[in-house]
Amino acid sequence: MEFSRRSLMKWSVGAAAGLAATPLVAAESTAPPAKTDEAAPDYAGVLVDTTLCIGCRKCEEACNRRNHLPRTALNFADRDVLRTFRRPSENAFTVVNQFAGSPSPDQAGLPQTYVKAQCMHCLYPSCVSACIVGALTKSSDGAVVYNPTICLGCRYCQVACPFEVPAFEFNEPLKPRVRKCEFCADRARNTGANPACASACPTEALVFGHRAELVALARERIKRRPDRYVDHIYGEHEVGGTAWLYLVGRPVTEIGMLDLPEKPPPERTEAIQHGIFKYGLLPVAFYGLLSGIMWFNHRKEQPPDGSAPGAEGGER
Repeated sequence: MEFSRRSLMKWSVGAAAGLAATPLVAAESTAPPAKTDEAAPDYAGVLVDTTLCIGCRKCEEACNRRNHLPRTALNFADRDVLRTFRRPSENAFTVVNQFAGSPSPDQAGLPQTYVKAQCMHCLYPSCVSACIVGALTKSSDGAVVYNPTICLGCRYCQVACPFEVPAFEFNEPLKPRVRKCEFCADRARNTGANPACASACPTEALVFGHRAELVALARERIKRRPDRYVDHIYGEHEVGGTAWLYLVGRPVTEIGMLDLPEKPPPERTEAIQHGIFKYGLLPVAFYGLLSGIMWFNHRKEQPPDGSAPGAEGGER
């Protein structure tokens, strides 16, 4: 018994050392992109004009086909589903939600406002920062893409995302994945084509282009139609900026959008998170605690005279 306890203690120390080295690689591989203003204008983006969206769900259908997602039970032409607030899921990377009230003051005759939701492809993505193995990365064109082959399934990205976008395949017991919009990154990179949702929009409520140009376009529309638009481009500065930008005709909090700070969340958390994992403090402390408990228990079982536990006192 004494030998096994000591062996286990030695194994614990060795495991602690091994785990201390492992997070060092993970921390370095998940470092966020350099926060330079010069990089952002080259990123791709989409400008969403909520005053032009008619809730046709063509974008949902195009995304479904492009990403080979399971067909929904209801036909995409069925608009009853819009009455229930939805978030992107593992089977629907983009969704359109309906909100009561006209899209803008000059559209008082329209009873509803429609708002599309999907991954925002943040300039400084929290999900990339939170992923300890680098399964989520920020590509050179601005898309946040996912590598399922190295994903641990920890779902830290779900917790970190300020827009609550990443979804997890709970119904896949063997190889569950994190699922979300990837901006049709391979399609845009290989052919230069627009994302499937933007190509399918019949009213040009979705405009694909370079982010800097889209910001300028949004400002021009606000200047030209102050009676229609709120003087704010949602996504220009929220959480450090996003690739998806929104023009709205009413307060964003009325149409299912979150009121978020400008500071990127990774700026608050990276120093602590990367410090812990880089130097292996957490696993070392954990295994150190286990070793201490085992040592304490072993000491309690030792007789005061130092003899082996259970030894006979002498012959009768």
